[in-house]
Amino acid sequence: MSAATVIANRTLGVGLLERIGNTPLVRLEALTAHLPGVQILGKAEWANPGGSVKDRAASAIVLDAERQGRLEFGQRGGGGKGLLDATSGNTGIAYAMLGAALGFPVTLCMPSNVSPERKRYLAVYGAQIEWTNPGEGSDGAIRRARALAAEYPERYFYADQYGNENNWKAHYRGTANEIWQQTEGQVTHFVAGLGTSGTFMGTTRRLRELNPQIKCISMQPDSPFNGLEGLKHMATAIVPRIYDEHLADENIEIETEAAYRMAKRLARESGLLVGVSAAAAVATSLRLAEREAAAGREAVIVTILCDSAEKYMSERFWTEGD
Repeated sequence: MSAATVIANRTLGVGLLERIGNTPLVRLEALTAHLPGVQILGKAEWANPGGSVKDRAASAIVLDAERQGRLEFGQRGGGGKGLLDATSGNTGIAYAMLGAALGFPVTLCMPSNVSPERKRYLAVYGAQIEWTNPGEGSDGAIRRARALAAEYPERYFYADQYGNENNWKAHYRGTANEIWQQTEGQVTHFVAGLGTSGTFMGTTRRLRELNPQIKCISMQPDSPFNGLEGLKHMATAIVPRIYDEHLADENIEIETEAAYRMAKRLARESGLLVGVSAAAAVATSLRLAEREAAAGREAVIVTILCDSAEKYMSERFWTEGD
């Protein structure tokens, strides 16, 4: 690849990278109209260029790898190492987007039952996919990625989003400080789902430094067999190396059906189309809000709206029960 092409790719990548983060907060007023003194605010992560919160961690992982010489930009087709990781979708889309912009090949291990929309995004960006057993979920994808990394160390930089410290650090440096600034320090509770756990770990650590009184609540599916794509039932899953089970003030388990109901409710009452994990986070936040209101306490609850509904529109739950 010519020097001019490398420079062009790097320039495009920098422009793309500058668009990651600083996402808006959305007031979910319709949900809390009956709860005086309580607000729920959602961080609209679909405003990132790759359409999800995972742009933050993926960009931090990629940039650190390039700084360390473990990944070379501008070498697509040039024989250098490519990025390899396991993903349930959004991180893979972020990697693929960055690979296309910065010029490095991307190989992803992913359960074959991810939504058709996710598959289309990855195909358009040009990522190579190793499809894994859907019955094994993200754990099967992790095992396959580990096997490939061990077999072909000269071919891949194994990004390992589940164990890479840059995952949670992206949220420590960015997400948490944005929440603090956008709420003018008035945030009282933070709610986030557990997948890799990076969003919750990094944001919680920084918010606790800013105000130790902020309550940080993690959310996960209520069973290993669930429809909350991207989230982990920690008791039965391969636990991410970056996860600290002692960090949360409380962990709330949420049912898939509650997330589906909330996704439809947000669409029809607030005009917001969010993904199922975002809907699960909002459902959790509403339960918390109702509890705080019942106790006569005021609260500013901030949660993460991981992505929009555009990657889930083929799901049947949108029209079931209508």
